[in-house]
Amino acid sequence: MAAFRIVVPLLMLSVFAASPLRAEEIGAVNTNFKLFGSDKIVVEAFDDPLVGGVTCYVSKAKTGGLSGAVGVAEDTSDASIACRQTGPLVFKSPLPKKEVVFTERRSLVFKSLQVVRFVDTQRNALVYLTYSDRVVSGSPKNAITAVAPANGERIPVKP
Repeated sequence: MAAFRIVVPLLMLSVFAASPLRAEEIGAVNTNFKLFGSDKIVVEAFDDPLVGGVTCYVSKAKTGGLSGAVGVAEDTSDASIACRQTGPLVFKSPLPKKEVVFTERRSLVFKSLQVVRFVDTQRNALVYLTYSDRVVSGSPKNAITAVAPANGERIPVKP
């Protein structure tokens, strides 16, 4: 029981910790009418924090209704991603081969949406994966996209 009193607050703290990166809502469409707010597909954009000139667009389901309005609904694991070069690539520092670049809460406590950046050194490309996870079990639903420097510039990678 003592471990429960320690683990639960730590889990809640990690879930509610604010991501330093915020997404900007681009738009939304309604998919299912509900009296207190419809279910939607929301499109958001965020810039890669370590690679200037790369913007990722994520579409995801957002639950409406009373539970969605008060923030206690669990959104589905459905999401899609498209990352594009939107300006000159500027690498702020050498990149790790794998790094979480965006995370967002998808339920009151235990579920989150993740975007992970991988560096494909063999093909000189940035690969972005989106998926949702839970503290206990995640979902295999995922989406992937890639960005390669157009001018042949090598991506700096941490050793």
